[in-house]
Amino acid sequence: MPRNHPSRHPARPTAARDPRHPGGAHELGQNLLVDSRVIDRVVGLVRDADRPLVEWAAGRGALTLPMARLGRPVEAVEIDPRSVDHLVRIAPGNVTVTRGDILRHTPPSASHDLVCNVPFHLTTPVLRRVVTLGGWRRAVLLTQWEVARKRAAVGGTTLLTAQWWPWYTFRLDRRVPAAAFRPRPSVDAGILVIDRRPQPLLPVTDADRYQRFTAAVFHGPGRGVRDVLARQGLPRGEVRRWARQHHVGPGTLPRDLSAGAWAEAFAIGR
Repeated sequence: MPRNHPSRHPARPTAARDPRHPGGAHELGQNLLVDSRVIDRVVGLVRDADRPLVEWAAGRGALTLPMARLGRPVEAVEIDPRSVDHLVRIAPGNVTVTRGDILRHTPPSASHDLVCNVPFHLTTPVLRRVVTLGGWRRAVLLTQWEVARKRAAVGGTTLLTAQWWPWYTFRLDRRVPAAAFRPRPSVDAGILVIDRRPQPLLPVTDADRYQRFTAAVFHGPGRGVRDVLARQGLPRGEVRRWARQHHVGPGTLPRDLSAGAWAEAFAIGR
C-alpha cells in the first residue's frame, strides 16, 4: 500500500495562540489546544464528510465551536465539570454536551466522525478503544508525536497497526509543536488520521484469528519474515510465491510488510 509520510524532522512553526482558550486542568492530564492553525487543520480534516461529529475530551471548546460551525450535529464529551459547565454556556444548538469518561462513553452506532485531543496519559487505552468501536468512519486524533508516527507505520509497522490494518488505514498528517498546547507538554504531538476501509482486506469475522497470527509472526523465531512464516507451518512453496509477489527478501522483517502483504500471508494459512 503506498504511503506518503512527512519528513521525520519537519520544521517546527511557532504556535499561533488563540487567547480565548486557556490551559487545561493539570490534575486531569489536560493539555488544551490553543494554536488556531492546528485547530483549523483538525476541523478541515472532517469538513467534507456530511456526518455527525463526536468529540472526546472536548475541554473548553477550542475544537467544539469551530466544528459546530460546520452545521452538523456535534456531541462534545468532557469529564471536567468546570469545562462541562463552560461548554453548556457557550455551545450553540447543534452541540450536545455530555459529561463522561471517554474510556466509557459509547458513541452512536450510526455513521459519524470522531475527533479527540487525546490526554497523553490515556493514549494507549484510547487508541485500543477507538479501533474496537463501530460507527465512526474517520477518527482524527492528536497524540504524542512518536505514537502518531508509529501508528502510521513511519519507519516500520508496529504490531498494533498490523493487527488492525485490514480494516483501517493510518495516516500521519503533520507534527504539532508542544507550544500549541496549554499547559505546554514535554513532547510534540502529531495529528493521526484513521479511516475505516470501505472494502476491508479481510472479513471482520477473521479479526481474532488474524490478530493472533500477526502476534505470532512478530514474536516468532526466524531469520526473516519468510523463515518465520515457514516455521509457523505455512507451506514453503506458498510462502515463496507470496514473497515474490510482495518483494519480500530473506532479511525482510515483520515491521517492513504492507497491509496487503499481511492480509495475504494470513490467507495462506487460513
